[in-house]
Amino acid sequence: MNSRNMIRTATLSMACLLGTVAVQAQGTAPGSASTGKVGVINVRQAIVATGEGKQASGELQSQFQSRQNELETLNKQVNDVRQRLSAGQTTLSDEEKQRLQVQGQRLAAQLDRKNNELQEDVNAAQADVVDRIGRKMMDVLDRYARENGYVAVFDSSAQNSPILYASNNIDLTQELIKLYDQAYPVKAGATAPAKPATTPKPTTPPAAKPQQ
Repeated sequence: MNSRNMIRTATLSMACLLGTVAVQAQGTAPGSASTGKVGVINVRQAIVATGEGKQASGELQSQFQSRQNELETLNKQVNDVRQRLSAGQTTLSDEEKQRLQVQGQRLAAQLDRKNNELQEDVNAAQADVVDRIGRKMMDVLDRYARENGYVAVFDSSAQNSPILYASNNIDLTQELIKLYDQAYPVKAGATAPAKPATTPKPTTPPAAKPQQ
């Protein structure tokens, strides 16, 4: 079981919390909107790909690793009890079977509770990171849009995005990542980033309760 993939810290993909981005160009002369430019940005990708986003992923991985290890240990204990019950169906006394069943149920409940608590804490920590980076990302985007004549910029990664098609020529994602890193460089010696992940998933699936 790969613990790096358990926490899925690049659940920084929770950037969908930012919703659809629509940056209106400020100071545009009346009647000039028809000549303004429109762009798109993948906010999820941009946040994760910044130097600060990569650093945050590594920090979250380290922060929750010990609790992930605890879950893996509990999961192993539950499976061990299940195996002992399965192997001892004809050899174990009824009293011993009952004891193992109670033990397995207790461990499974503990695993489920700790797993849910960890997932909630991971999600909260990720949301804090997304909010911190996202607010600064919007400042960078607003400045870039005004300086380059954009009348609107839309988030192509947002839920229920109205965008059906967008040319790569108007995709500003890589440009915004570069500008963000220039404005907010990561300090030397910072925590090494964790390997990027895709979609956030529960850390450890709850083990099935021992069969009677």
